[in-house]
Amino acid sequence: MQIRRQSFLALSGIAAGTTLLAACGGGDETAGGGANDAGGASDAGGAEEGAAPARADADLVIWTDEEKAVSLEEPAAAWGKANDLTVAVQIVADDLQGNFVTADQAGNGPDMIVAAHDWIGNLVQNGSISPVQLPGSAAEDIAPIGIEAVTYDGQTYGVPYAVETLVLFANKALTDAPEPKTVEEMVEAATAGGADNVLALPVGEQGDAYHMEAFYTSAGGYLFGKDSEGSLDPSDVGVGQEGSITAGEKLKELGESGVLSTSITGDNAISLFTDGKAAYLVSGPWALEDIRTAEFDYAMSAVPGFEGLDPAVPFAGVNAFYVAAGGKNPAFAQQFATAVASSPDIVEQMFPKNELPPVNLELQKKLAEDFPEIVKIAELAADGDPMPAIPEMAAIWQPLGQAQANIVGGADPESTMVSAGEEITSQISG
Repeated sequence: MQIRRQSFLALSGIAAGTTLLAACGGGDETAGGGANDAGGASDAGGAEEGAAPARADADLVIWTDEEKAVSLEEPAAAWGKANDLTVAVQIVADDLQGNFVTADQAGNGPDMIVAAHDWIGNLVQNGSISPVQLPGSAAEDIAPIGIEAVTYDGQTYGVPYAVETLVLFANKALTDAPEPKTVEEMVEAATAGGADNVLALPVGEQGDAYHMEAFYTSAGGYLFGKDSEGSLDPSDVGVGQEGSITAGEKLKELGESGVLSTSITGDNAISLFTDGKAAYLVSGPWALEDIRTAEFDYAMSAVPGFEGLDPAVPFAGVNAFYVAAGGKNPAFAQQFATAVASSPDIVEQMFPKNELPPVNLELQKKLAEDFPEIVKIAELAADGDPMPAIPEMAAIWQPLGQAQANIVGGADPESTMVSAGEEITSQISG
């Protein structure tokens, strides 16, 4: 399976390059390679390889992927000009995280990076990012999911600016329940509507734990417990416990009825929906462009849970600005971070070139009329659960995804989940 969350927020760029944005006197354009770790919803696209660039000669150097770099160039230039600084936004199109850690430790990396929040644990473990101080107004200005996502072991490590989560899309021509409240209602309505497939949700032969998380949590499954201070506890693995087994039983029922299928993958899930062959789709904001192009009447709502069980809680992914621990100009980085946190202006200027659901509440209100779907995704993300940022999360993806795929294919839920839990625990403790 694809064990990394390839989120809409972390989509990598296709080209490599560096743009130097100069203020007060101008600057030279510096050429360089680029690279970004594309992280994983299996239906969200891929990345081309590239090398990390040499650090540009500028007062503030920011590394990110191409999508975000293109949107950040102009607002970063404007901020630099206002503060009499030069700013370089450099594209790292493949393995941004790995290249950043290496460069930061060598002392030739950027002053900031822009990346997904679930990298925080690994970056902190490697001593690659510093805590940031959010302004006092942040609790009122930024959606709680954003602040929660960038808080790690009681410290704030990033300035959140965008969020994503999985939602349920419905083709209104194929169902009379466009916003079903339960899985059972969804299945009944789609069956009555005569769709070839009830639901397009990526499973594949190797599973997709990211897309399956909402159903897994609704049935009582969890990934890690929490310690007395509310931090995730990697010694308490939920896979193999009672809730995960109940989830497995529900997944087996959906597999037997054909609602879930290993033949539906990240490569065909969205197209099944846009071609009118599935009544519903579980996907993220990256699916919007294809759905709009298909030109049919659709609805968007929260992913439903199972009747009589817990609410469905999908993952929420947050993108943020981070201050490099080994950057040459940490004061300028902190200054820029404060500017992003204090006002929606920079993120608002980024939005036209990279339409990400914002976490700034004022910006959500500004965009609501012209971009209702983007804002609705941001609002639905409030009920999501931030992707675990602890490094041990890497041990979860493959065993849990494979277990879920095997169960959908007919394997015994209890023994399969218990075995997956044992494998995860062995990886973590080993």
